[in-house]
Amino acid sequence: MIRVVATGTFDILHPGHLYYLEESRKLGDELYVIVARDANVKHKPKPIIPEDQRLRMVAALKPVDHAVPGDLHDMFRPIAEIRPDIITLGFNQHFDEKRLRQNLRERGLDAEVVRISAYSGSLASSSKIIERILNTRYLSSDPGCHGREG
Repeated sequence: MIRVVATGTFDILHPGHLYYLEESRKLGDELYVIVARDANVKHKPKPIIPEDQRLRMVAALKPVDHAVPGDLHDMFRPIAEIRPDIITLGFNQHFDEKRLRQNLRERGLDAEVVRISAYSGSLASSSKIIERILNTRYLSSDPGCHGREG
């Protein structure tokens, strides 16, 4: 059985997330997803959706067999517990693949690292979704649309 691990923040789920997880799942028989803890997200703005809700949303996705929270102090701890054959990275995840492989080897983990290609859809990032909401709902020149829910 080939075990795959995908990781990410998964704030405001969108088609790019689903593509990443579907492509990751195709590489093995079982997909674990490690969802970043709020306190560990430092490379971009803090998530809008709280970590427990992001974890539940990811767990509900069809390609996902297991969703687990990241560790607050050691990002390799869940990986050591899962012992995957493959670790996938999203096209825009800020990991140095060579360094990641070295860190894994130092911990006795022999997982292949695979970078998943970009999704080609227009709303393939949380920041693009937020930008579109702001531009279409709150920054429009139509005074009747400000603050209106829809």
